[in-house]
Amino acid sequence: MAVRLTHVTRLRVAVCQIDQVVGDLEGNARRIEESLAIAERSGADLALFPELAVTGYPPEDLLLKTGFVADNLAIAQKLAALTGKTRAVFGFIDAGESGELYNAAAMCGGGSVLAVHHKRLLPNYGVFDEQRYFTPGAGDPPVVQIGDLCVGMAICEDVWSSAGPVGAMVRRGAELVVVINASPYSMGRLAERVSVVAERAVQEHCPLVYVNLVGGQDELVFDGGSFALDATGSVVHRAARFVEEVVIWDLSLSVTGAAGGGEGTYTKVAWRADPAVRLLPTACEDPEEEVFCALVTGTRDYVLKNQFTDVVIGLSGGIDSSLVAVIAVAALGPEHVHGVAMPSRYSSDGSITDAAELAGHLGIDLLQIPIERAHSAFSQMLEEPLGGPPTGLTEENLQSRIRGVILMSLSNSRGWMVLTTGNKSELATGYSTLYGDTAGGFAVLKDVPKTLVYDLARSINRWAERDLIPQSVLEKPPSAELRPGQRDDQSLPAYEVLDPVLDAYVEQDMTVAQIVDSGVDPELACKVARLVDRAEYKRRQTPPGVRVTPKAFGKDRRVPITNRYLSRGEQEPQRPLRKSR
Repeated sequence: MAVRLTHVTRLRVAVCQIDQVVGDLEGNARRIEESLAIAERSGADLALFPELAVTGYPPEDLLLKTGFVADNLAIAQKLAALTGKTRAVFGFIDAGESGELYNAAAMCGGGSVLAVHHKRLLPNYGVFDEQRYFTPGAGDPPVVQIGDLCVGMAICEDVWSSAGPVGAMVRRGAELVVVINASPYSMGRLAERVSVVAERAVQEHCPLVYVNLVGGQDELVFDGGSFALDATGSVVHRAARFVEEVVIWDLSLSVTGAAGGGEGTYTKVAWRADPAVRLLPTACEDPEEEVFCALVTGTRDYVLKNQFTDVVIGLSGGIDSSLVAVIAVAALGPEHVHGVAMPSRYSSDGSITDAAELAGHLGIDLLQIPIERAHSAFSQMLEEPLGGPPTGLTEENLQSRIRGVILMSLSNSRGWMVLTTGNKSELATGYSTLYGDTAGGFAVLKDVPKTLVYDLARSINRWAERDLIPQSVLEKPPSAELRPGQRDDQSLPAYEVLDPVLDAYVEQDMTVAQIVDSGVDPELACKVARLVDRAEYKRRQTPPGVRVTPKAFGKDRRVPITNRYLSRGEQEPQRPLRKSR
């Protein structure tokens, strides 16, 4: 490799942190064109777009459709033809001569494709299934000259391994490496990204620019948070999180041979899309703000990208439905959120007044539809086949299912998506009713443990500087109110005791023996594991919801429903599964 003299070069980079829709090839292309036009007007040398920006991420089994791949290639060629002086790097699906598919990045300029990089490291863990679809790239990774600077391209996982292609790019003369990404959000993920990419910058003594996707796609949320690092691993620029924007960064790079230093001279926001109706000011500076932003982003995009405008929520006066209502208003605006109170013979007066007070604070309409007549009619209808009026669990679930029918009827009639209100602690333990409180289109709190629900509610009131969620809602004991005097802690351990055990069993994949060894009471550990295992069939029938933890139910955690493995250190007799709460 030829050694060049030390020199300082400047590069203007447009980081296009955009929100794409899986499968909307034409719409995605328009978003790229709009952002590229901003980059051109700003005099950018280089415009960066996220991983698979043409198709949206993840396209999943759309990749099995040859027509989809062909259409994506046609769009990629069209975008390449539109490029001018500004070089553009965007993600697309490339196809080999034998039909193999590649997760690819193209660098384009002057109306043509200048180089293509095929992703080398294909993640196949957690929510990722890239080895199901893609072939890993091979050969020498491309390095492209931009002015007097050599630039390499990497794609997401490529930069996570010290043995990845970044080193090869630097050895081939790269003085800057740009990384395009579709890295989904979970709590603490941004810090992990920065740490890993900083390691790579230091290892190769080369600055890197990291651009990430933003927006919601089914249960995944992409949080943006793009950044630039100098060769010492220090962050010199950051983009906003959970916000779609194009930012212009001027990089000043000190280069000797293939090793790059560098710093950013300034940041300028060129364009920013309004991501949501902002109910509360959030900067994502603490864990609760971060999770709140993720829940708002995921809810907004799931509703709007699936062509709904309004949502309906069963407001019980409890903490879960109150939090869902706040998130929905932040995502869509109060005029698009509708509450329904459905009191029963067991509902307390406070549940109705708390729901009404919350609706007033949020500025949403509230319908009140008592369920007593339907409850009585069903009870009479079932009395003969059941050998008496419904009692116990049967009667409790009947009330929940009546409420589900009401909400789905409003959905059918008004075109509103039903947002369910169950939290992760309830779904983990099966403390839910199939076709009742699980009936709906999107489960906002599906990955939010009950203790975090309370933390978020208190934080919301702190941000609002008033009791947006009534204090009485925060103080009352959690209850489904399906029988007289019912409380959650009559069926489950207290949530502050339950949630750490669930975290160990579900998210850390610990066995019961390991949980007991960590100091948890054996009876408690066995009970929680039994509840989680037996509720798997329920969770498979619940709607998708926002992923905020490193291991959510759904794509992350895939446990067989029919499963006789006991990790409790004892062989229990087989017991029939209870098909309801």
